[in-house]
Amino acid sequence: MNPLHAPLAHYAERLHRAAGAAHHVASPLGAWLLLALTGPAATGEARAILTEALGTDADDAAAAARALLAEPHPLVAAATALWERTPFEQLAGWRAGLPERTERGPLPDQPALDAWARERTGGLIEQFPVAVTPDTLLILASALATRVSWADPFRVAPSGELGAGSAWAGRLRRVLRTPPWGHRCWVAATDRAGDVAVHAAPARPADGGAGLLVVSVAAAPDVPAADVLAAAQDLAATAATVPGGAEPGRRSLFDLSLGETPLWTLREEPTRTFARDGREERAEAVLPCWSAESRHDLAPAGFGFDGAARALGALLGLAEPPFEAVQSAVARFGRYGFEAAAVTAFAVPTGLPPEGVARVAELRFGHPYAVVAVATDDAGGPWHGLPVYSGWVAEPAELPEDEAADPPARW
Repeated sequence: MNPLHAPLAHYAERLHRAAGAAHHVASPLGAWLLLALTGPAATGEARAILTEALGTDADDAAAAARALLAEPHPLVAAATALWERTPFEQLAGWRAGLPERTERGPLPDQPALDAWARERTGGLIEQFPVAVTPDTLLILASALATRVSWADPFRVAPSGELGAGSAWAGRLRRVLRTPPWGHRCWVAATDRAGDVAVHAAPARPADGGAGLLVVSVAAAPDVPAADVLAAAQDLAATAATVPGGAEPGRRSLFDLSLGETPLWTLREEPTRTFARDGREERAEAVLPCWSAESRHDLAPAGFGFDGAARALGALLGLAEPPFEAVQSAVARFGRYGFEAAAVTAFAVPTGLPPEGVARVAELRFGHPYAVVAVATDDAGGPWHGLPVYSGWVAEPAELPEDEAADPPARW
């Protein structure tokens, strides 16, 4: 299992527990990545807060984040960015340690931030989750986006197949039924949620390779949402990483009682089978289409961004700086595919600086002066730093008429 599973499951549980049983979608990974990127800047209490939220050592988390961003998954577009009102010298060391792919630049205006969110999520998220204001010092952001087609699409079924006890059956007309092949369906035993119904739908590019597995888990109606989500985290991680189409926690259908429950209907029927014991098991699933759009406030203690603010504030000489940490997330699950996106933003503002005095110089080259042209090479090649041309300007010339035009007639 991926070594990041436990830290991310730890963070996911607190995020989903805060959201409660209300319909929502989130990207714990999107928020965790931002905390991991700030980890190397933290010391003392700030580092302790970050380590607790990350579920692992802050430096280890930063290294893991760098590795993820250096080799993006082909089905998960990932982007991070740091924007600063001015390139603060105090942040130079931390900034230099950010992943190479992290965008850097001056603080954009709101339309540019919104455009960044749209572009990095393929239009799934229209607005950047925080607003830039005159006192915003910096914004650290992450964006994750996925748009995949099922390897085998669902069939369509009447909503009544959700079961007589389902309140959704009366609100919907059509739902999804798994195809005859390609999807995995089983009953699993879990520690947190008891026996659960599990459905796993794979998405994979036409040329194979890395894919995506979307796992749905339903428990008895009285099981708290946080426990079902925690069980789903474990089941999904195992189902996606163990080779051979693993069905973790799988219970034999012959160990369950025949009849109807809120989670399944179990029947027996005669069949012809090559099974050695003459007993064959089959399962299929019926589930609704769904979509969700959520906004999560990550500023309260426990999500770790108070530690991130303290860490960067300490570098900037700001004690207990105010901050915003917000995630916008969307997802849609349908007959032919799945799409989801999340933009997480962490912004540190401060009060406007005190009034002072500025001196502005206008430099004039009104008498003979020197000129030197030097070659540069970012890769540090043999030409880097070589003065290629130099001269002394002692006889100025008039601007040619064809250069006085706007735009100029030449160049």
